[in-house]
Amino acid sequence: MPKLGNYVSGNWITGDGEGQPLYNAINGDPIAHASTKGIDFASLLDYGRKVGNPALRKMTFPERGRMLRALALYLKEPARLEKFYQVSTFTGATRVDSWIDLEGGIGNLFSYASLRRKLPNETFCLDGEGLPLGKAGTFMGQHILVPKEGVAIHINAFNFPVWGMLEKIAVNLLAGVPAVVKPATVTSYLTEAVVREIIASGILPDGALQLVCGSAGDLLDHVTAQDTVTFTGSATTGLLLKSHPRILGENTSFTMEADSLNCLVLGEDVDPSMPEWDLFIKELRKEMTVKAGQKCTAVRRIFVPENKMEDTWKALTKALSQTLIGNPANEKVRMGPLAGGAQREEVRAQVRKLLTSSQILYGSPDSVEVIDADAVKGAFLSPLLLMNEKPFDHEEPHTVEAFGPVSTLMPYKGAEEAIALANKGKGSLCSSIVTADPAIARKYVLGAATHHGRILILNNECAKESTGHGSPLPLLVHGGPGRAGGGEEMGGLRGVKHYMQRVAIQGSPSMITALTNSYQPHARQTVEDKHPFRKYFEELTVGDTVITHKRTVTEADIVNFGNLSWDHFYAHTDHTSLEGTLFEKPVAHGYFILSAAAGLFVDPGKGPVLLNYGLEECRFLKPVYAGTTIGVKLTCKEKVEQEKKEEKDLPRGIVKWYVDVYDDTGESVAVATILTMVQKRSTIKI
Repeated sequence: MPKLGNYVSGNWITGDGEGQPLYNAINGDPIAHASTKGIDFASLLDYGRKVGNPALRKMTFPERGRMLRALALYLKEPARLEKFYQVSTFTGATRVDSWIDLEGGIGNLFSYASLRRKLPNETFCLDGEGLPLGKAGTFMGQHILVPKEGVAIHINAFNFPVWGMLEKIAVNLLAGVPAVVKPATVTSYLTEAVVREIIASGILPDGALQLVCGSAGDLLDHVTAQDTVTFTGSATTGLLLKSHPRILGENTSFTMEADSLNCLVLGEDVDPSMPEWDLFIKELRKEMTVKAGQKCTAVRRIFVPENKMEDTWKALTKALSQTLIGNPANEKVRMGPLAGGAQREEVRAQVRKLLTSSQILYGSPDSVEVIDADAVKGAFLSPLLLMNEKPFDHEEPHTVEAFGPVSTLMPYKGAEEAIALANKGKGSLCSSIVTADPAIARKYVLGAATHHGRILILNNECAKESTGHGSPLPLLVHGGPGRAGGGEEMGGLRGVKHYMQRVAIQGSPSMITALTNSYQPHARQTVEDKHPFRKYFEELTVGDTVITHKRTVTEADIVNFGNLSWDHFYAHTDHTSLEGTLFEKPVAHGYFILSAAAGLFVDPGKGPVLLNYGLEECRFLKPVYAGTTIGVKLTCKEKVEQEKKEEKDLPRGIVKWYVDVYDDTGESVAVATILTMVQKRSTIKI
C-alpha cells in the first residue's frame, strides 16, 4: 500500500515506518499509509522562515494577488479538477459535497487575488489614516502593517481537506507569509493530491507551502513569536494546542475555529402557508445531509415556536426520508458516508449522550438503508432528528455535539426565549433565523449577536441568492466567540492583517511620506515647471505638486451654480433666512468650490491623464463667501497599479491626488482626494 508524501524543505519525502492506515469511507478498503516519523520539524519551520518568507515578503501585494489568481486558474483546469473529484469520492463526499470543498476552496483563491486591487503596490500597507500629533503640523503618527517574519502553521480538520487548506493559505500568502499545512490524517490523501499539483505548477516560490501528512510530532515545540498557528477542529483539542507551553511562552498568535452548536430559529411569524416555511425545511435538510452533517457550521439545534413543533417534525421527517444514502459515485445518492469508521463510532457515542434527555423522531444510530454500498463496511449513518421538549431544563443539547447528520428540535415561547436558547450554546460560528418580519429579525440579531460569529436572516426576498446557513464567505469573517474558539478567519482584508505586524511610526510628515510612498498633509512638495498632468504614470513621484493661480468667488458664481445645478438650498440663496445659522451671508456651494478648484488645477490640453476616476475623503472645512479668493495645491498622493484586462487596453494606473483648497488667509476651506486614470509608457507584465 502506498505512503503519502510530505513536502518539506523543498522535497517530497515519506515518513519512516508503516504509519497510520487510511481507508476508503465507502467500503472500508485501505488507501494509503501516512507517516511523519523522522521529519525534522524544527528544520522545516526554519526553511519556511529563511527561504519562503523572504521570497514572499519582497513581492508586492499585486504580485502576490496575481500569483493566487494564477494558482486558482491552474487548479480549476477541468482535467486536473476532475482528478480531485475522483479522489474526493473516497472521503465519502457526493459531487455536491466535493464541489463545496474543491471549487469552494479555489473560489477563496480567486476572492483573495481580487483584493490586490484594494492594496498598494508595496510589500506593506497603511492601516488607517495619518494622525497629526502637533499643532504646527511638523509631527505625526501613522500605523503600517508589515508581513511577519515567521510561518503560518495550519492544523486543519478532516471534513474539508481542500477548502480548509486553500481558504487559509490564500490569506497568509496575500499577506506575504509562507504556510505549513497539517491536514487531519484521515482525509489527508486528498490534501496531498492537491498539494502535489500546486508544487508541480511552480507558481509559488520555494518555501511558500509545505505539507505534513500524519502526526504533528514536536512541530509546536519550535514556534516563535513571529509565527501564527491556526487550528480547526474540536474545542477540546483546540484548547490543548492553545495552551501549549511554547505558544504561551513565545506569545505566538493562535487562531482557533472550533466545532460549535450552531442553531437555526424559525420566526414566530412563519407558518406552513408561507414560502419562508419551505425555505426553513429545505435549509434544515441541507444542513443535516450535506457532507453527512460533518461541517463545523452545520445546524445542531433547531428552535421553533412551541405551537409549530408538530408541523416542523412532520415536514422535516418527510424531507429526510426522501434523501437517498449510499455510494456517492451513484448519481442518485444525496448523502454519502462519514469520513471513516472511527468518526461513525464517535457520532454514535455522542448521540447516546444526547438521548439521556432527548428522543429520536427520525432515523436510527444503528441501521441505515444504502444504495450501491455495504452499510456495515462503509461508514454510513442515518440522519438523526432528535427532540428535546424542555431545552431550559437539559444541558446536553447545548453542550454535546454529534459531528454528523444529527440535529435536535426544541420549542420556545417568545423572542426572548429564542435568544436565550440560541445563546446557551456558549458561542457558535453561525446562527440563522427564518422570518419575513424585520422587527423579529432585528430583535433576534441584536440579542444573539454577542454569541455568534455570523447570523443569516433568511426569507423569500434573498433566498435565490443566499449562500445558506453553512457557507462561510471569503470576504466575511469566519469564526465565533466562546466555544467556537474566539478567533476569526478570512474576512477579506481583516484576515490578511492576522498575518501582519501592526506598528505605529512617528515622525515629520515629510519623513512619513518618504517612508510610506503616500503623501501626508504638511509634507514637503515638489513644484516643477512641468505640470503633473503632463507626466506619464511612471514619471510621477509622490509629492509632485502644482500650485495654481487664484480666483475670487463672486455672488454671480453662487447664483449661476445654483441655477445650473438646481441646488437652491436656502444657505446659498436666501439672505433673510440666515439668522441662527452658521453663516453670515449666502455661502458658496461646496461642489462649486470643488468645481472651481478643478478649473484652477486642470491642465486642459490632451496628455497622459485619461479621465477622472473618482472622489474620496471630501471635506468642506470653512465657509466661502462672495469676495473670498481661493487657490489650490494639487499634490500626487499615491499611485496604484492597474492591470490590463485585455491586450488592446492602454497601459495605465490610478493616481490619487490630494486637493487642498485654501483662501486668502492661507487656511484650508476644502480638502479632497481625487483619482485620475493616467496612461503608462509601458505595460505591466502579468
